[in-house]
Parts: sequence; C-alpha cells; structure tokens
Amino acid sequence: MATITADRVGSEDFAALLDETLGADTGFAGSVVTGKVIRVDDDVAVVDVGLKSEGRVPLKEFAAPGQKAEVKPGDLIELFVERYEDRDGSIVLSREKARREEAWTNLEKSFQANQRVNGVIFGRVKGGFTVDLGGAVAFLPGSQVDIRPVRDVGPLMGSPQPFQILKMDRARGNIVVSRRAVLEETRAEQRSELIQGLKEGMILDGVVKNITDYGAFVDLGGVDGLLHVTDIAWRRINHPSEALTIGQPVKVQVIRFNSETQRISLGMKQLMSDPWDGVALKYPVGAKFAGRVTNITDYGAFVELEPGVEGLVHVSEMSWTKKNVHPGKIVATSEQVDVMILDVDEPKRRISLGLKQAQGNPWELFLEAHPPGSVIEGEIRNITEFGLFIGVGPDIDGMVHMSDLSWEEAGEAAMNAYNKGQVIKAKVLDVDVEKERISLGIKQLEADPAAEVLDRVRKGDIVTCVVTKVEANGIEVKVEEVLTGFIRRAELARDRADQRPDKFAIGEKVDARVTAVDRAARRLALTIKGKEIEEEREAMREYGSADSGASLGDILGAAIRRRREMAGEE
Repeated sequence: MATITADRVGSEDFAALLDETLGADTGFAGSVVTGKVIRVDDDVAVVDVGLKSEGRVPLKEFAAPGQKAEVKPGDLIELFVERYEDRDGSIVLSREKARREEAWTNLEKSFQANQRVNGVIFGRVKGGFTVDLGGAVAFLPGSQVDIRPVRDVGPLMGSPQPFQILKMDRARGNIVVSRRAVLEETRAEQRSELIQGLKEGMILDGVVKNITDYGAFVDLGGVDGLLHVTDIAWRRINHPSEALTIGQPVKVQVIRFNSETQRISLGMKQLMSDPWDGVALKYPVGAKFAGRVTNITDYGAFVELEPGVEGLVHVSEMSWTKKNVHPGKIVATSEQVDVMILDVDEPKRRISLGLKQAQGNPWELFLEAHPPGSVIEGEIRNITEFGLFIGVGPDIDGMVHMSDLSWEEAGEAAMNAYNKGQVIKAKVLDVDVEKERISLGIKQLEADPAAEVLDRVRKGDIVTCVVTKVEANGIEVKVEEVLTGFIRRAELARDRADQRPDKFAIGEKVDARVTAVDRAARRLALTIKGKEIEEEREAMREYGSADSGASLGDILGAAIRRRREMAGEE
C-alpha cells in the first residue's frame, strides 16, 4: 500500500508526477496519504492531500469514542483514500479507516508476540462489549470482562484497560480480546507472592467471591480462603448470606494455613472482642433477662442474650404446665422472651436458661392467693374414676377425691351428681408445690355431722349399733345414725358356731365394743365377741369362779338377774 506526502507548492508538477507514478486512473483509491488541515468548518475538517481537490473529513473521526475531537489548521494527519473522486469531483477521505489500517498492523505484531494491548470499552453489544484498540474495534465477550461476574461494567467503560488478543481475522475484520486473561496472569503473580509470605494470624483484606451453605470463599488477591459460617461472627448465623454478599469487601484473619494443600481458613469474628469474656459476671445465676429466640430444636430453644451470647432453654424448663410438648408450640423463632439464668459454664461457653422460672410457679402463686381453708369456684374440666378435676387457673387443676365429695354418700354414688363443665365451689385442702398438686374438698364446705360423735367415742366404749348391711365377711352398722362401723365375721360372737352374719337382720340393734376409731375415715372397728368375753370376765370376778364350784351358767344367770334388778331399780 503506497503512502504519498504532498504539499501545495508545485502541485501541478506533483500531479504530473502522481500520474506518472500511479497512472491517470483512480488507482490512488485505497491508499493511506498524509495531508494538512487547512481549516475547520463546523463539524468537518478540510484537508489538502496534494491532489486535484481538497478532502473533507468529519470531526468525529478525529476523536476516540466518548472524547472530543482536537484538530486545528496546520495539523498533519494520515488519511485513507476511499475514492479518488465522488460524483461532485471531491476526494473521499477517512481518518477512521486510516487509524484502523495502522491499528491492525500494530495489533498483528502484538498478537504474534503474545503481547498485551491497550483499549477502551465504549459500547455494549449482544453477548459482550465493544473495545476501541486505537482505531480497530474488537469484541469483548461478557465472560472475559473479569475473573468474577461483574454486575456493573459502568466504572470500566471509558477508561484505558489492558487486554489480551485471543483471535484476529483481518479478512473478516474480527478481533476478540480478553481482560480476564490479563487479570488471571496478574492474579497468578500475586498468588505466588501471597502464598510465600502467608502466616497464621495475618490480617488481610479480601472480597467475598462465593457463598455456600457452610461458609464463604474470600478472594485475597490471587488466592481464595474459606470463611466458615461459624467464624463469621460471634452471634449465631444460620446461613452466610445473613451477614455477607458477593463482592463485599471484608477484613479477615488467617486462622489456619496448610502450605502443602494451600488451604486457607479465615475468620472475621477473631477480629472482634469475644462477648463470652466475663459472661458469668454479666449474667449471674438467678437473674432475669430479656432475649430473642434464635433457634428451636426438639430438645429446647436457643435464646440470644446479646450478639454472640446464647443460652439453651431445655424443653423441661419451658413451661410449668405444658408437658411433653414440642418447644415450637411454646415459643417462635425471633420471639422476644424473658428468661432466668439457671447455670453458667464460661469455659464451655454454655448458659442454661429457664423460661418458666421467669414467669413464676403457678402453684406457688395459687398457694399465695388461696391458702388451705380458702374456698374457690371453678369448672369441672374432667371426671375420672377416682374424682373430679376442677380448673383453678388458666393451665392448672385441683382434684376433689371421690372420698371428699360427701359426708353421707359413698364416693361412686356421690360422683353421679356432677357433670363435666359444671361450675362448683370447693375448699382448698392442701397445695403441694413440689409435686404440683392441689387437693380440694366439697364435703368440707359443711361441718362433719359425725364430728361430735367422734369426739365422744373412745376405744373400749360399748355402743348400740343398728345393722345397715349384711355381708359375707361381716356386718356394717351405724352408730347414732351418723357414724359407720364394721364388725368382722370373727368378731360377731364368742362361740364359733354363732359367728354367722346371716343371723343378723338389717335394722336390728346390737351392742358392741369399740376396738378402734379411724377419725380420718370416720369409721369404727367393733366387736361383739370382745364385748361378750369382757362381760364373762366381769361376771366371773363379781359372782364367783369355776373354782368355787359354781357353773358358768349359774354365774352368768346370776349376773343377768343382777343386771335386770339394777335396771328395774332405775
């Protein structure tokens, strides 16, 4: 390709020389010539290239993409002759094509020598970007912009960048470049330097490159290190994305470094003060604090007292009344709760917390409000074979045993008078806070009709009874119509032949001797046999003995007559 330098002086001789050299035809087209800017008119520059007419070049061809053209009269510039004459007889010149021809020549040399070239990203196209390489336009694929995916290429556009030519095809005018290849080469150099000087305990600056479920990979400038999720912060982090984002600059410390495998473990929390230092003084046992539920498991819930300090509320310490219930039904994640410090093990970094202790024991609160002897009112929540359960609080019940329903009726019969949902009154008999039991009584609302008899009757007394029930093993009797007694079969008579319950009739009156008084059960143990033996002994002492020659019949007969006489005198 010919290059011709021209001047206005001797233009006719120069034209003749040009015709002689190239011929009078238009073979001059396609050449690169040097011309002088004569003047600048609006948006074009008028250039003299020593031919028959002047050429006009748009000013935009004198400026790089995105920049202002700087051209003035007298400047010498190289131009590409597209056509010797157009329909108006003017020469068609192109500064851009001249730059392109020159650029292609230089780029081919750089490509063959595997050298980097400088360029400017100036536009977007499908799949990538366009790059100005000093006049030649190249394609930069999106995957070749950076080592990591770049969300915003704006800061890179318009500024000079080094590129590596991956492919050139001058015939088709195609050039493919890569910025990533340059960065990877630089990165490899930095990696080597970093690995050689890397030591545990070093503090480095990095950029979050990737995030996984178990941590984040941090680019330290040529080499990656793993920042495990447990080393991001002292507080509990369920997923690294809660604290980190891709592309975020971070300051990390080298925790472990294996020179053989070149694995690097990093930590962020190690650069922060440990919140567990002095935790036993900050959280004394028995004190109450507010916290936030961070995690719920089958065995309890973790509560954050402050960032980095968590304690466990075991499922057994969650509720006074809700037993064998999953913790998730008592508290929810992120819920604010009040807890009590139960135990602190600072070396093991463990704190045991109690949720129910911060709320107060409902049995203690009930005892304070309703001491034994108090009368309460509640709804029958459940009826069992042994008694009634009455609601005495939102989540606690008191029990009325069947024996405490009525003074007169038996338990089973007395229970027939009550229904589930019925509201009744009862007296508090006992509150066992440790066993979490409240004993109630309904019959205790009234005075015991047998109390006066129980106070009078003593062991050994002879009482008159009325037979109320005849059973195979004995008879049941009433004493003064209010007190129940029982005479076992063996106690019905002195003689074995007479120890038959069926010889007694309901309603029959009998005299018996009291052998035991059960005040709690309101029952008497009686004996007819003992009474008869005692009477025999008294008769023997008073009217004679077998040694005196009198028969037992004579003695008893005399004793009976004596009693009748005394009764007649009365």
